[in-house]
Amino acid sequence: MQDTILAFKEHLAKIDAYSHAMGKLYYDSVTVMPKGGSEVVGKTLGVLSEEEYKLSTAPELKAWIEKILEKPDEADEVTRREAEEKRDELKKLEKIPMDEYVAYQMDVNAAQAAWHEAKEKDDFELFAPHLKKLVAFNRKVAAYYDPDKPPYDVLLNEYEKGLTMEQLDLFFKDVRDRVVPLLREITERGRRIDTEFLNQDFAIDKQRLFSDYLMELMCMDKTRSAIGETEHPFTINFTKNDVRITTHYHSDMLMSNLFSVVHEAGHATYELNIGDELVSSFLGSGASMGVHESQSRFYENIVGRSPEFIDLIYGKLTELFPNELKGVTKEQLYLAANKVEPSLIRTEADELTYPLHIMVRYEIEKRLIAGELEVDELPQVWNRLYKEYLGIDVPSNKKGVLQDSHWSGGSFGYFPSYAIGSAYAAQILDCMNQDMDVFAQVKSGDLQPIIDWLSERIYRYGCLKKPGELIELCCGAPFDPKYYTEYLEAKFKRVYQL
Repeated sequence: MQDTILAFKEHLAKIDAYSHAMGKLYYDSVTVMPKGGSEVVGKTLGVLSEEEYKLSTAPELKAWIEKILEKPDEADEVTRREAEEKRDELKKLEKIPMDEYVAYQMDVNAAQAAWHEAKEKDDFELFAPHLKKLVAFNRKVAAYYDPDKPPYDVLLNEYEKGLTMEQLDLFFKDVRDRVVPLLREITERGRRIDTEFLNQDFAIDKQRLFSDYLMELMCMDKTRSAIGETEHPFTINFTKNDVRITTHYHSDMLMSNLFSVVHEAGHATYELNIGDELVSSFLGSGASMGVHESQSRFYENIVGRSPEFIDLIYGKLTELFPNELKGVTKEQLYLAANKVEPSLIRTEADELTYPLHIMVRYEIEKRLIAGELEVDELPQVWNRLYKEYLGIDVPSNKKGVLQDSHWSGGSFGYFPSYAIGSAYAAQILDCMNQDMDVFAQVKSGDLQPIIDWLSERIYRYGCLKKPGELIELCCGAPFDPKYYTEYLEAKFKRVYQL
């Protein structure tokens, strides 16, 4: 058995090496690579993905997995979970012909390059042919994986195990029933919040200095993490000792960078605090997209937009921007950070209207994957839903259907995890407050006890446990979305003095 486990681990290390190389190529392609490099990167990814596919479907790997799972008591917990996860992954991969798998990796690379150009030129037609290929492949993959389930349920399960359209329909109904009336009440009776002081130029070189300050405040170890710049901010982890966050800078959007860095630092904090025993294991990453988003949303919204956090960063902001923020009080900054205003861009949305942006994408993806909606119809449907849910007109595809990078990467079923993650975060806050005064801790400027609490209950487990198990372990009860809408109602009635 020990020889089997050793061979199994060595094989996984080879797979990880290819994944590592492809991840580095992706990071480079969306941060510093010149546009002209896209074609060569596509070819390289094709070669690497073919080799990774061969390793991931090798007959000997299947034999090792079967032997380990025949006598699970002879393997440690990490090895057992690796074998179980690889068994499930192998079953899926075996259903996809290798030539289709390799072609898809190249299609994704081409789609990402096309999306960047299409967004820059505000030309959906440049992206549409690529998107059609990705949609068709994902429909096909869903049928390969489980032909008896609705294809979108199959794709949702890839990002949040067990999540279904039935659950999401109920979840979004609760959001619609409680958030929409609150939004109407704020619009009609809430106090006015002035953000005029943000409508000026904030030097980008100083914003970069502020990003460094935020990373230190978030206890990010700079020997194991770094920050880059890209069109659409994201976090990528290679191991817990190499975690990269990205942000974007706009001189007239100070808050955008601030909360982008705090959001991505939330993702990074998760990865940086995974158990040391999982470093060399593919289990050494976040449990799911929803659990990951619970952390980015926890730090960005619950911590980052709290009066205590604004009080904490106020001094540094006024030090870097003394003229721009002259006369601006902490209270004004806090209110500006929590202003509710329906907007076009999801990543810039306020905390209250954010789930409505996700609802737009959920409705579109659900119909797109079901074949009830065609790619060419997307701009029109997108614009209609934004008018229906958020009450605003979409002036361009750049600010509409082309704004997100996810579809260019083939990530269908990903978006709902953002909303589920926000709901997880609210329940986690309620539980954490039973052990410490969370916001008093934030006010102290020392976030390490919060990180330690989360590390003990979530971070250290990586993928050892499933999302539902983690939430129940952390909170002592299964996931309950009521915490989310109750949190939103309490916070924004307080902010708007309702």
